[in-house]
Amino acid sequence: MVGTVEKNHASVNSNGSLHNSNGAEEKLDELRRLLGKTDGDLLKIVGVGAGAWGSVFAALLQDAYGHFRDKVQIRIWRRPGRSVDRSTAEHLFEVINSREDVLRRLIRRCAYLKYVEARLGDRTLYADEILRDGFCLNMIDTPFCPLKVVTNLQEAVWDADIVVNGLPSTETREVFEEISRYWKERITVPIIISLAKGIEAALDPIPRIITPTQMIKCATGVPIENILYLGGPNIASEIYNKEYANARICGSEKWSKPLAKFLRQPYFIVWDNSDLVTHEVMGGLKNVYAIGAGMVAALTNESATSKSVYFAHCTSEMIFITHLLTEQPEKLAGPLLADTYVTLLKGRNAWYGQMLAKGELSPDMGDSIKGKGMIQGVSAIGAFYELLSQPSLSVLHPEDNTPVAPAELCPILKTLYRILIRRECPSQAILQALQDETMNDPRERIELAQSQAFYRPSLLGQP
Repeated sequence: MVGTVEKNHASVNSNGSLHNSNGAEEKLDELRRLLGKTDGDLLKIVGVGAGAWGSVFAALLQDAYGHFRDKVQIRIWRRPGRSVDRSTAEHLFEVINSREDVLRRLIRRCAYLKYVEARLGDRTLYADEILRDGFCLNMIDTPFCPLKVVTNLQEAVWDADIVVNGLPSTETREVFEEISRYWKERITVPIIISLAKGIEAALDPIPRIITPTQMIKCATGVPIENILYLGGPNIASEIYNKEYANARICGSEKWSKPLAKFLRQPYFIVWDNSDLVTHEVMGGLKNVYAIGAGMVAALTNESATSKSVYFAHCTSEMIFITHLLTEQPEKLAGPLLADTYVTLLKGRNAWYGQMLAKGELSPDMGDSIKGKGMIQGVSAIGAFYELLSQPSLSVLHPEDNTPVAPAELCPILKTLYRILIRRECPSQAILQALQDETMNDPRERIELAQSQAFYRPSLLGQP
């Protein structure tokens, strides 16, 4: 009959909305079997960190599987105590009242009054409190499903089967070192999915790059086959609003294949991939060059020509850098190219570059921006440039065949370093770098990168 819902195709979740569960239970049961779960033994998934993507990722899992309460528990950890200022509370109130479904949900949960009081300045809201109601402090215009929030890290992770790292790369090591203390008595080894996009550089005793998955491995001792990276052309709010998207989960086939199947939704297609290094490095690099893309867009009044020139040069630098780090990197094509494109087109790093070029922000304000969270590209610029400027990593210049540090062949990276890390020139310098008559054809940089003697295994701490 028209207007009815068949029970075997849909169910009602905790916030009263319908969601398609056709096939979800089978995928959940399959993953439970792989993890040795028996009846009555919950599969425990916890997100660590509640930024925009970390919160949305947990919400996607909650929407897809949260109604199977006897089989899976999905929670998210964030630090307690972060208050919501009054102007943000006022905006939250406007968002709530513009969405009838959200308004009704909060009234049913007896949670609406606190937003009224916060708007009036009679009450202080906290980030973990609003997260329970489905609001991430970094994207309050996108309400999502309520989440089970834990503010005690030990309680969140000590027996988790799957841990999703939604922390910035700059916080990953510290938090996972703390987590490792709670896992000393564990018998089973957890699976860790890292969403972090950023890197660190270690210069002693040998210059090398440290990615978030490496940070997690060193901090916890979890074997690398149980640590994966998930990335793709994804804007968090658009994904939660079911804009069609895809991603790759990269790492050992033992877990990448079943997790790709588990994470896949009709509007969020996830593929498995074994090239962890290229994807994780590209995840950090795209944020670097997105800042420059934002600057170019603002300084040229969105000139399509200027943005395309920038795209050609920055992607050639990305190819150049990944060939230093892995012997046979996946080509910058398909989903990898799409991931770069969307980040340069839209995202917090591109927005940050635009605001800098417009004079609405300055580097002195730091890289943690209210309403946006951590701008990961800033620290990644410092890490990549400092690593690639080491003389011990010299390559031959394509014109005069003399040895130079790799950073000297990456003029955009070098200029971004001067703007944001050294702070010795304004944002306009990015255009001067592009317009430099001595700038080499991007093809030459790519050809150099693809030469047989280019790979430097030491950059990843390998012999």
